[in-house]
Amino acid sequence: MPTPQTTPYGSWKSPITSDLIIADSIRLGEPTLADAIYWLELRPKEGGRQVLVQRAADGQTTDVTPAPYNVRTRVHEYGGGAYAVAPDAVYFSNFVDQRLYRQAHGEAPHPITPETALRYADYVVDASRNLLFAVREDHRGAGEAVNTLVKVQCDGDETGGQVLVSGHDFYSTPRLSPDGSQLAWLAWNHPNMPWDGCELWIGQVNADGSLGQTARVAGGRTESIFQPEWSPDGMLYFVSDRTGWWNLYRWQAGEVEALCPMEAEFGQPQWSFGQSTYAFATPERLICTYSQQGESHLARLNTRTLKLEVIETPYTDIRNLCAASGRALFIGGSPTEGTSVVLLDLATGQHEVLRRSSALQVDPGYISIPQAIEFPTENGLTAHALFYAPRNCDYVAPESERPPLLVLSHGGPTGATSALFNMKIQYWTSRGIAVLDVNYGGSTGYGRAYRQRLNGQWGIVDVDDCVNAARYLVDRGQVDGNRLAIAGGSAGGYTTLSALTFRNVFRAGASHFGVADLELLAKDTHKFESRYLDNLIGPYPERRDLYVERSPIHHVELLSCPLILFQGLEDKVVPPAQAEKMFVAVRAKELPVSYLPFEGEQHGFRIAQNIKRVLDAELYFYAKIFGFELADPVEPVPIENL
Repeated sequence: MPTPQTTPYGSWKSPITSDLIIADSIRLGEPTLADAIYWLELRPKEGGRQVLVQRAADGQTTDVTPAPYNVRTRVHEYGGGAYAVAPDAVYFSNFVDQRLYRQAHGEAPHPITPETALRYADYVVDASRNLLFAVREDHRGAGEAVNTLVKVQCDGDETGGQVLVSGHDFYSTPRLSPDGSQLAWLAWNHPNMPWDGCELWIGQVNADGSLGQTARVAGGRTESIFQPEWSPDGMLYFVSDRTGWWNLYRWQAGEVEALCPMEAEFGQPQWSFGQSTYAFATPERLICTYSQQGESHLARLNTRTLKLEVIETPYTDIRNLCAASGRALFIGGSPTEGTSVVLLDLATGQHEVLRRSSALQVDPGYISIPQAIEFPTENGLTAHALFYAPRNCDYVAPESERPPLLVLSHGGPTGATSALFNMKIQYWTSRGIAVLDVNYGGSTGYGRAYRQRLNGQWGIVDVDDCVNAARYLVDRGQVDGNRLAIAGGSAGGYTTLSALTFRNVFRAGASHFGVADLELLAKDTHKFESRYLDNLIGPYPERRDLYVERSPIHHVELLSCPLILFQGLEDKVVPPAQAEKMFVAVRAKELPVSYLPFEGEQHGFRIAQNIKRVLDAELYFYAKIFGFELADPVEPVPIENL
């Protein structure tokens, strides 16, 4: 091995370039076990198009949905649950027109719903009645969208579907019992989000697919239910956080039974449809994944003895689990490997990778393995984060130097970061920039009480935790306290802007489609999140004072460090006006500031050249602000007031 070269942090030459990251990378999601195996691939090089892919029994992999079809629904804007598989066809939502399509095997797709302002998600095929059960979001009226559960005729329904259940603000997860006699679903109302509290309902299904008697069987305003599912022998299972942790339960004849109580999360925040953390291999064998301290575990539960047995795998991040015929299928990843579609033989324990999110292999000498840390924060509490030290086998820094630190604040804010291998994080660490990925109070994965730390405290608890996480590393001598940056997207962008405005710790920041004006967000966002801030801040307009007090745009006089902003111009979740107002205000204050808007992007960047531009632009910005030389030239970014 050659002797590493001594070079300042930030100036290390890395093989992990932005071109490498976008070269063959895709995003994998929503695997299904049916007659064949199916999954979705989001392809940045095809303009962010999402494609349904099939793997046949002989191992041959083919695209099911042809270009230009984009399998993506806009229900709740975050989508998910965009397709379903039947024995003779697949059904899917097409992003451009939001119509439901039927595609028989070997044929072209054709629409089965009318061309109007209706959106659909979370489909269940009822082959015996020739129906689809689905969540429908109706945007035909002038006011707020109307969400219902509907049935749609599989061979075409010009009515757009017949409403089965209405009256609640939101619905999700319709699930049909094996004999077709009962339908289960979730429902909730403003101002709750589904992780705050929702209700589990069941209804008797008539011969024509309409519903007879209905009843609520679990849940409420302060109990979150996740993923109702019928076992093969017709028993209703679900996940509830009634004890403070999302655990497994089942319901029968009016009785709810806890299956394996433990301080672990068997559920997830329902930001999108189609999520799954458990599935049935047989009536007596339930395969599940749960999270403890930010790490996923796979297990089998004997539904008769209620014995839980861990299944050893190399994966620490497991999502979208399904099972059938002695096999389990999931999206899995680890600190050293990105996400893959993984097929597990439940009898032998052997797993097969069917598709990787990237075929690129990176030498371990350039990979930083995260260290889970628990650090002290306000009110005598502790919070959690993942620390990635700089790592590049070709370089060391001068002995007296400490690395710059980039603190990441995840979105949601009811989300979470995990130790899943992330090329974008390695992009920074392989150049000599440390990364701290913070699971601030309010994050998922540590129980309901931890999640609720943010109630009424958004812009305070999350900011304090990011600040205290950075200070913790500075105090330990692991990073340079004069070169601290913070970055985040969406709600993480709000945390970033708030930390830069209301605290004096960070020296630079990057907001990716972040919230600058809470009042504007309350007035101008989509239905799913339109009352989210009631719990995070307070009811609007009654507590308008809090919205103004915690909005960075109203306190730019407190901001004293450089800022770069990235924004999709078609974003309906955080509209472009947020970033534009912040840019104008910071520029007027004569602080260094950059603003990069992107045509054709919504909430989150999906197009390859834009992903590349964002990565390189943020690196260029920090290099100029912190004064380190880049090993490779990147496209310059206009920086006002520099």
